[in-house]
Amino acid sequence: MIFGRVRSLERQRTAAADKTPPGPLRDYLLTPLPEPSTPVESLPLLAIDIETTGLDTSRDHVLAIGWIPVDGEVIDLAGARRVVLRADAEVGQSATIHGLTDDDLAEGVPPVEALGEVLQALAGRVLLAHHASIETDFLAAACRRAFGVPLLTTSVDTLALQHRLVTEGVGAVAEPRPGALRLWAARERYGLPRYRAHEPLTDALACAELYLAQTAELSLRSRKPLTLRAVRST
Repeated sequence: MIFGRVRSLERQRTAAADKTPPGPLRDYLLTPLPEPSTPVESLPLLAIDIETTGLDTSRDHVLAIGWIPVDGEVIDLAGARRVVLRADAEVGQSATIHGLTDDDLAEGVPPVEALGEVLQALAGRVLLAHHASIETDFLAAACRRAFGVPLLTTSVDTLALQHRLVTEGVGAVAEPRPGALRLWAARERYGLPRYRAHEPLTDALACAELYLAQTAELSLRSRKPLTLRAVRST
């Protein structure tokens, strides 16, 4: 089933590339994704976190993006990047969450340029995020607005992995306690430090560290090598 889903996704990506003008999104779509059989020890991922004006992809805007590559079991700090977008919007009440100001946006990079950087970094990698649907949905909407074609990708969601870890195996609970799946609560399970929240690069790093801890635990539980097939969410 998963092989069929991946082949279907690759067909969709190829078809979308045919409709996409030359540039970063077309290049990204024409770069194959890792195979489902890729072991997590050699899996290339890109941990991403975005800050937005809200949660409605049709109305709200991406304000900042942070990302950092993960090559197998290694976080590549040299590839870390944070960009603030020159969004056509005001931060409004969202400033109380992420701390960005309208002056920060005025000095940001154009959205198309920022997307181009993200797509170049994401090419050939699996998108990694905590509650990944927020990142995939907003980036898809941003690509559709900028290039006329949505982002078609595959992802690993550390929130979904955390739900699996606490609801399966020894000591499992039927339902996690409220808040137990949030990024910082999930990190506490592994004794990982608490960083400043809602800073996109810091959150991307926090997600990457959590992923490595989660896959280490899943590998110990598994009787066979852990692969992308076993951890992917989309």
